[in-house]
Formats: sequence, C-alpha cells, structure tokens
Amino acid sequence: MDDFEKFYKASVRFLSFRPRSEKELRDYLAKKKCDDLTSTRIIQSLTRDKFLNDQEFVRWWVEQRNLLKPKAIRVIKIELKQKGISRQLMESFFEENENSDFTNALALAEKKLRTIHDRSDWRKVQEKLGRYLASKGFDWDTIKETIDQVLGK
Repeated sequence: MDDFEKFYKASVRFLSFRPRSEKELRDYLAKKKCDDLTSTRIIQSLTRDKFLNDQEFVRWWVEQRNLLKPKAIRVIKIELKQKGISRQLMESFFEENENSDFTNALALAEKKLRTIHDRSDWRKVQEKLGRYLASKGFDWDTIKETIDQVLGK
C-alpha cells in the first residue's frame, strides 16, 4: 500500500467522526508525517468527492454550537478562525443566515432562569443571569437587553 492510499484511508476515518475543516485535516496529516504533496492530493480528492467542504463545515459548526453549547456569535467566529476558516467565508455565512446574539442570549437566559430557585432578590437574579451570559461571550448591551426582556422590565 502506497503513502497516498494509507493516508487517504486515515483521512476518511478521521472525517467519519465529525465534519472537519481543511486546516484540521491538513494538521492531522502533518501530525501523521504525511508530506505536503500527498496531503494536497488527498485534500483535493476529498474535496472533489464532497467529503471535505469548509462551507458545509461552517454551517455544521454553527448549528452544533447553537444546539449544544450556545455562545455569542463573536465567540463562534473565534472558534471558526482557529479551525482555519477564512474571514470572508464566515462573513458570507453570517450575512445570509439569521443568527442573532439577542435571540441566542434570550433562549439561554430563559433556560437559566428556570434553574434559579430563589427569585426573591431580583438584584441577585440579575447578577446570576448577567454572569452566566457573560461566560457565554455576550457583550454588555446584549446582556442588559436580554435581562430586561426576561425579567419583564
């Protein structure tokens, strides 16, 4: 078995667990000591066969983030940048898709509010919600607007 076939099979196996960005696959192949020419051939082949697609990866990543671990859009963009996604690709995705920090923050705050048992001190409730949303990467304006909406101000 030649190097191309060996690394191609390893790449398909790597992609079978979850979608990956081109950079993630390139890093994986480099870690496996695959030379650049073979790596490029594998990536071209996987892209041609639609196993590797950065646009679809962005869509999948954002869906998973919103579903499983919601965070602010700017945090998601940082994660995508670390995955090797270009700024242009990210911007075009977020322009054509209705993703709102306020909507995400509102859903998280409503869910968190159900877990706060002692609601007698509204100031503490506001602080807890504020800290929780801040930990998810939302900016102060979004946090304030969300808390006002959730607490009915």
